[in-house]
Amino acid sequence: MFSSFRYKTLQEWIQLGPLANFPEGQTRLATYRNPFTSPWDGSTADIPRWVRRLDGEQFQVFAINCTHLGCPVRWFQESGLFMCPCHGGVYYADGSRASGPPPRGLFEYEYKVQNGHLWVLGGQLPTLSSHPEA
Repeated sequence: MFSSFRYKTLQEWIQLGPLANFPEGQTRLATYRNPFTSPWDGSTADIPRWVRRLDGEQFQVFAINCTHLGCPVRWFQESGLFMCPCHGGVYYADGSRASGPPPRGLFEYEYKVQNGHLWVLGGQLPTLSSHPEA
């Protein structure tokens, strides 16, 4: 009976910072405070994203979670790879799967550039249905 009800998704554009914080050709970790939190959420309300600036106003914003089992991936500038410490998943700089057990590349988030700042659409949850390779 209730399957026909639609719930409003909580999404909001959140500023990650000025473009100068994201040098061209580099990948940086950016964290924002989830605007949809409760007082008891504590540090779990801090949402990290990997931000890769391609050039100019072209970016890729990735979830930090491995697509295998959700462990946080780390960026290794020297090798140009994201690596998962849990089961050896590896991703190329563009987020595509390189090797290991992950079934697909890293999830990407919507972004926009406005008034010299990078914004990300907060409240999106990566799912298998939201990824083009799923």
